[in-house]
Amino acid sequence: MIESWESQLANISERHEEIETQLSDPEAMRDQKKYADLTRSHRELGELVTGFKRYGKIHQEIQQARELLKDADPNMVELARAELESFDRELDSVEQALRLLLIPKDPNDTRNTILEIRAGTGGEEAALFAGDLFRMYCRYAEIHQWKFEVLSANESDLGGFKEIIFLVSGVDVYSRFKFEGGTHRVQRVPTTETQGRIHTSAVTIAVMPEADEVDIKIRNEDLKIDVYRSSGPGGQSVNTTDSAVRITHLPTDLIVTCQDEKSQHKNKAKAMKVLRSRLLDQAMQSAHDEQSAVRKAQVGTGDRSGRIRTYNFPQNRLSDHRINLTLYSLEQVMRGEMDLVVGPLIEHYQTEQLKNA
Repeated sequence: MIESWESQLANISERHEEIETQLSDPEAMRDQKKYADLTRSHRELGELVTGFKRYGKIHQEIQQARELLKDADPNMVELARAELESFDRELDSVEQALRLLLIPKDPNDTRNTILEIRAGTGGEEAALFAGDLFRMYCRYAEIHQWKFEVLSANESDLGGFKEIIFLVSGVDVYSRFKFEGGTHRVQRVPTTETQGRIHTSAVTIAVMPEADEVDIKIRNEDLKIDVYRSSGPGGQSVNTTDSAVRITHLPTDLIVTCQDEKSQHKNKAKAMKVLRSRLLDQAMQSAHDEQSAVRKAQVGTGDRSGRIRTYNFPQNRLSDHRINLTLYSLEQVMRGEMDLVVGPLIEHYQTEQLKNA
């Protein structure tokens, strides 16, 4: 039973009405970020208000059905018993939904997300798989009507990626992508394999919520900015001007490079976006030592150990080792139907949070 639901409903309803008043203020419309935050809070609180009202209504209906059990008419008693069974089932369902809604929200869940994919063990085959994962995430973004933008890419000779960094923008993006950080292992026959042998390669993925300028203040004197000529795979020159940008954040020694745009200004803007998010991620890790340790263990070093997920193409099998999930629908997942994996991961961590609540 949700304790003191009447009190919680009163508090939540009051806050819900306060936000409605704020949303009707023309001043709120001028600050897009604030307006988006208010709209999200209004939606979330609205779900709670609806849930608590239904929870209270069911309790009333249960009480009425129990009164009917005292009726002298056997038919009314039988009807009351059937209603009680139905109400009990619905009450359990509504209570579970309310408990999930009451779990403290990750403040970063609504943020846009920067993903960094890097080829690890496996050479060219790892780079090709990095490209496959990038395309999988892009299809997933399209399914959810999110936008994606490549911030930096280092292609391999065969068309894969030694490294690719990209931004996904949309509603609740980080809440769906935050489980992707770690080492992803692939088992398949590479296109370069002449004898049909299965090879094992690895790719590492880092997932960071996009940082706003108000989140991370960067002083100009803390930056060393170098410009140089862009180059393509194998060192082939693709630009005759010094448009590529390398930014070094001196206090942390973080280095970000970007050369995808022909404009030095655009490359600098993209590099700053990545740097800001890396600094936010670093700050989050410092503030949450336990979270930092978990993330470090997941990302690993890019070798074949420390994996969070295995993609076995000969068996059409995907295994997520964190929750012992095995799916024989790898082709669907690679086409972007990632909720087959993300859904169970979210359910698992919600269950864990409920246990610790």
